[in-house]
Amino acid sequence: MGNRTLQRMRGHLWLYVMILPVIAYFCIFVYYPLYQGAVSSFQEFKLLGGAHWVGTQNYTDAWNDAKFWQVVRNTLIIGGGILVVGFFPPIILALGLNELRLMLFKKTAQTAAYLPHLFSWVVIGGMWIYLLSPSGGLVNELLAKIDVGPIRFLTNTTWARATMIVLPVWKDMGYSAIIYLAAITAISPVLYEAARIDGASRFQQAYQITLPQLKSTMKVVFMLNILGLLRIFDQIFVMRNGVIKNSVDVIMTYVYDTGIQKYQLGFASAISMMVLIATLVMTAVVWKITGFGRDD
Repeated sequence: MGNRTLQRMRGHLWLYVMILPVIAYFCIFVYYPLYQGAVSSFQEFKLLGGAHWVGTQNYTDAWNDAKFWQVVRNTLIIGGGILVVGFFPPIILALGLNELRLMLFKKTAQTAAYLPHLFSWVVIGGMWIYLLSPSGGLVNELLAKIDVGPIRFLTNTTWARATMIVLPVWKDMGYSAIIYLAAITAISPVLYEAARIDGASRFQQAYQITLPQLKSTMKVVFMLNILGLLRIFDQIFVMRNGVIKNSVDVIMTYVYDTGIQKYQLGFASAISMMVLIATLVMTAVVWKITGFGRDD
C-alpha cells in the first residue's frame, strides 16, 4: 500500500511541487505565529528585560478580569447581532437579483451591492461617521425633514451598538449574495420548467425550489460567519470613540489595547488563545447541530 501511494505521488510530482509555496506560506505566516502566540501566552514580557515563564497566570488574570468579561459581553451582543441580522438579507438580495431579466440592470445592481465589500473599514467607517453626524450629517438632515432627530448614532450606547451591527451587514451583504447567486445558477433548469408547467408562480418557484436548493450554501455561509463572530475588530476600531468605548469595545480591540498599547503581550496572547479555542468549540457545535458536510 505504501509503495502504491509513493508511485502515485511520483506520477503527480509537479503538482506537489506547485503546492509547496502554498504550504510554505501557511507554515510561515499562519502556523508559526500561532505557535509563537501559544508560547507567549505562558510568558510575561518586559520592555527591556525580555520574557520569562509565568505558567497559566495570564489565563487566570484574564478569567478574573472584569473588563475582559465586559468585552466578551459586547462581542456576543454585536457579533451575535451581525450573525442573526445578517443571515437573511443576502438571501433576499440574491433572490431579487436572480429575478431581474434586464441583464444590464442586473449586472449594475450586482456591482453596486458588491462594491462596499471592496473598500476597507477605514474608508467605510470614515464615510459613515460623516453621514451619521448629528450636525450636518446626511442621515440626520433627512430625518429632520420628517421632524425626527437629531439622533446621536455614535454617542448613544443603544444606537452605537445597532450601528455596529447594521453597517457590517450592509457592507458584506453583496459578497454573500454573490455566493448565493453562484449556487442558484447551479440549480437544474428542469426543476423550474416542471414547476412552470404545474402553474407555479415566480414566488412559489423561489420558495419551493430555490430556497431548499440553497440549504447547503446557507450552512457554508453561516459557518463562515461563526468563524468570524469573536474576531470582529475593524469596524469597532475605526468607529469607536471615548463616549461609547466601554459599550462597543470587543475582545479583539481589548487585545490590541492591552497587547500593543500597554505592551502586555503575554496577557493579550492568552486572550487570543482563548478566543481561538472558543471559536473552535462553537464551530464544532454548529457543525454537529447543522449536520454540515452531510448530504441533504
